[in-house]
Amino acid sequence: MMSEKAVIAQKAPYETDVVAGERYRWCACGQSKRQPFCDGSHKGSGITPVFFTAEKTETVYLCGCKQTKNQPMCDGTHKSL
Repeated sequence: MMSEKAVIAQKAPYETDVVAGERYRWCACGQSKRQPFCDGSHKGSGITPVFFTAEKTETVYLCGCKQTKNQPMCDGTHKSL
């Protein structure tokens, strides 16, 4: 569980192409300048990035509001913010 509240980077998902077998670091804090990926801006926030490996080469929708219950994927939570 996050100890701090994440910043809403945007109220929409990031349409992102991922490559099978590649490892990614999704920004969970909302402060990265490289959204939706981590650039280290979380340091000291108590929030850490979410690591994931793409199962296949495809387009995914990564959460932009940082409030999803299905990290790092968008679950539609941004529609209620």
